[in-house]
Amino acid sequence: MSARQGTARPRHSYVTLVTNADFARGARALVRSLILTGTQADIVVMHTGGVTAEALAPLADFGARLHPVGMLPTSDAFNARHARRAIHAQNPFTKGRKPPFHTPLDNFAKLRLWEMEEYERVVFLDADTLVLRNVDRLFLFPEFTAAPNVYESLADFRRLNSGVFVARPARATFETMLARLDAPDAYWPRTDQTFLQAFFPDWHGLPVYFNMLQYVWFNLPDLWDWASISVIHYQYEKPWETDHPKADRLRPLIDLWHAFADGGPIPDLAALPAPESAGRAAG
Repeated sequence: MSARQGTARPRHSYVTLVTNADFARGARALVRSLILTGTQADIVVMHTGGVTAEALAPLADFGARLHPVGMLPTSDAFNARHARRAIHAQNPFTKGRKPPFHTPLDNFAKLRLWEMEEYERVVFLDADTLVLRNVDRLFLFPEFTAAPNVYESLADFRRLNSGVFVARPARATFETMLARLDAPDAYWPRTDQTFLQAFFPDWHGLPVYFNMLQYVWFNLPDLWDWASISVIHYQYEKPWETDHPKADRLRPLIDLWHAFADGGPIPDLAALPAPESAGRAAG
């Protein structure tokens, strides 16, 4: 038994979701990043049937608690409306590219964390995030707390991003969610993000530094501050993809992810380069 999995389980947990081998690779870097922050909270990896034991083994070796979950019992009509081909046809990505292993319908499985009543608070983190400094104070925040979906303009502040959020597990909440999620003709264009914003309309906003989307690097470079960023979120293209379309523009962020994923030394954040325009402004 891992030292992180003792008999007295903490009241708090970080939770991520893994639905295939690619996201298991992402979760490996995430879990290592959390451990390096010195957190004493549990680290839980929810995983669906699309992940092999071999892909999950490194996460267990790190001491993460592996928690199998099923896909939500949504109707056939709901599943058809939210299948990859259907949802991308109605809402084509024009600002970035989702990799082929991204399946929109899988996103709703993260709602399963509300069933984990053994925890008083959980902080959910997408498997394509990295935690750069201790964020345990997030467990003090109420449900539902998330950062805005900022990566292009100030208009993005009106929408939440569900890559990082604070929740209070309760089976009653989960059951209410299911009933509302799969209501007749219900359609959630940004999948779980649209749903969670509708379910929690008075959501509490975190600073963007708790969920810094990677496109800020080149779209809003003056907002990028290594001294303030707690969590980087690799939205759209993933850092483990080979030569993805924006790899050259995001090279410092990709190299940082590989430092965590490959088990090597972690660079001093203060020594990392700034985005080009921010660097010129500082000079």
